[in-house]
Amino acid sequence: MKSKTEFKYEALLEADDVQDVLKALSKGLHKGKLSFSDEKEVTLNIEPKGLLRLKVTASDDEDSQQFEVKVRWEKHPKKLNKVPPNIA
Repeated sequence: MKSKTEFKYEALLEADDVQDVLKALSKGLHKGKLSFSDEKEVTLNIEPKGLLRLKVTASDDEDSQQFEVKVRWEKHPKKLNKVPPNIA
């Protein structure tokens, strides 16, 4: 079984720089391929296909505000039966 490959990045950025990252993610989704790398030359390539599950959350508390966007899909989605059952 193949082990899990991960890419993680965290930084303090200006809003314009965060917007550039979000635009790059959008372009990659449009192309159907995203490549992630950092200064360590680690590259992770993923290919979003089929139906994508989108989760957006936002919160506001006394000290901070945040939003998160999560996109998930199955590499090998389950095939659903497209023929309705016969019910009498």
